[in-house]
Amino acid sequence: MVIIHVKHKDQSQFLLEAPLSLPIEDLVKQMVTIYNGRLKIDRLCMEIEELAQHGTLLPPEILGLTEDQVEELKLKDDWGDSCIPSGGFSVNKDPIGRRNGKQPKEEMQHVLRNAIKEAKELISKNLVIQGKCLTKKVVQEALNTLKGAVMIVYPMKLPPHDIIRMEFENIEDLSGTQASLEVIDPMTAQMWFCGKEMYRGEGGKLGDYVGKIENCKVIIKLSKRGEGAPGREPIMSEEQRKQLMLHAYRRQEELKKLSADDEDDYLNSEWADSSNLKKSFHGLHNISWRASGK
Repeated sequence: MVIIHVKHKDQSQFLLEAPLSLPIEDLVKQMVTIYNGRLKIDRLCMEIEELAQHGTLLPPEILGLTEDQVEELKLKDDWGDSCIPSGGFSVNKDPIGRRNGKQPKEEMQHVLRNAIKEAKELISKNLVIQGKCLTKKVVQEALNTLKGAVMIVYPMKLPPHDIIRMEFENIEDLSGTQASLEVIDPMTAQMWFCGKEMYRGEGGKLGDYVGKIENCKVIIKLSKRGEGAPGREPIMSEEQRKQLMLHAYRRQEELKKLSADDEDDYLNSEWADSSNLKKSFHGLHNISWRASGK
């Protein structure tokens, strides 16, 4: 199996394991599914943290209005009255007016935050450093962890307009958001290896690009169509560059020190003493001259 280090815009994303015989078409779909799945989990974690603090999302007709405007228009959050978190709630108003302010009790907050922590660990970029590969199954496990925690706190389900529920049901609308710029369309995604595009279709396989050695590790970069070829990998890593600069600095300091020494400084050395042989015969080495006490 080939270990693929997936990058996007020169940033490490995850490790993926694939056989040389895997078609490029299947590889890019698998890679994009995991990449977009990680983005979905990040979005969910952010929204669930808001859910733990300020309760469910307000209906679209109320969203962004002040309390006076809501009262004047005689609008009401019916879903907020029916979606009460398990164990009750305390009031914690949302300063930006997105959620209804019905914060779950502390025990239920822990349930949500523990799920967030577990999900983030499952898809963390630190897995690259640890040498652990990511799979679609692990991404789905992280999603199930978040979904299970939300179901514990809100067994009656969240309102249909809540972003969290829409994400779980895969009907989220990301148009006009920053998140929409990050998601990659699997049908138009491009992969690059050693500065060359890995073309889809025509029966192309992974081994056609990375060679015939099964047990190897390669870097493949993922991009959207139209972004052009990504930059090549640097000759040395950031850590190697730092070590090289440190070595050069130390060498420079040594040269400065040597140039500052007196040219005749070596005459004070023991090996340059012309009477050294005579002293050794008479046992005059390492003699300490001290005044005798009275």
